[in-house]
Amino acid sequence: MFPFTMPSVGLLDKFPLFLVTCIILLTNESSVTSQHSVKQPPHKLEPSSDLQRQNQITQQILTQYLQRRLFPHNHSPLPNAIPNITDRELDEELETRGSETVGNFYSRGTRSESPESDGGGGGGGECSNCIDDSTGSSMSRWSMPLVKSGEKRYYLNIFFKANWYRATQYCRYHGMHLASIASQEENDRLEKHIRDFGLGHEHFWMSGTDQAEEGTFFWMATGRPITFTNWNAGEPNNFRYENGEEEHCLELWNRDGKGMKWNDSPCSFETYFVCEL
Repeated sequence: MFPFTMPSVGLLDKFPLFLVTCIILLTNESSVTSQHSVKQPPHKLEPSSDLQRQNQITQQILTQYLQRRLFPHNHSPLPNAIPNITDRELDEELETRGSETVGNFYSRGTRSESPESDGGGGGGGECSNCIDDSTGSSMSRWSMPLVKSGEKRYYLNIFFKANWYRATQYCRYHGMHLASIASQEENDRLEKHIRDFGLGHEHFWMSGTDQAEEGTFFWMATGRPITFTNWNAGEPNNFRYENGEEEHCLELWNRDGKGMKWNDSPCSFETYFVCEL
């Protein structure tokens, strides 16, 4: 296939209308004729270069544009002279781009202590503070950047918000646990890493909960009761909301501007979260 680029709108306006009309009519006529012939199996997209892939997409866009321009009341699609880009292929590209976005954000997001690594994520080198994620059925292999703090390594999920259950599921799916805090030193280090990303004002789920017994908090990540505590003043208070929901899950939150302390919150509340390895 020859390289193909999108012509400018001005060029399209100058292109003889009758010639474009003839092309479209001939194409439609060939489509009607082909309906009486034996249907051929759909052509599968063969592996191609990025340039060929972009040209295919551009050609599809141009075909649709010409149809809308010349036949605004005809909603039947023109026959494709090129193979369609399947939904799965688009998903794979989006997921790959999403992975690259995560890596790029982490590489330029930390200002004082960046994740220590011996090489690129998923490249030829080894990353000492990364976890390989190749569990998705259609995802390309990439590495989740972890922040090392003492004996633990954290993954700060700052790209989407989730309730406590979804956050727990996400961490487990990627071979980690929702984070737990065993000392003031751990709390301070984790707070510093969060602040380094400029998110010290946000809420972050931890694995603490008292859903088994009201008032008795334990770390879901380890199953151990919480011994060290760092609650905000007056917390936990198990506030009851109008819909009947109570506060049974633990979050980090700088409520009073005195640092990121603990607060009990409804488990359905959607916010960022921290996974640990």
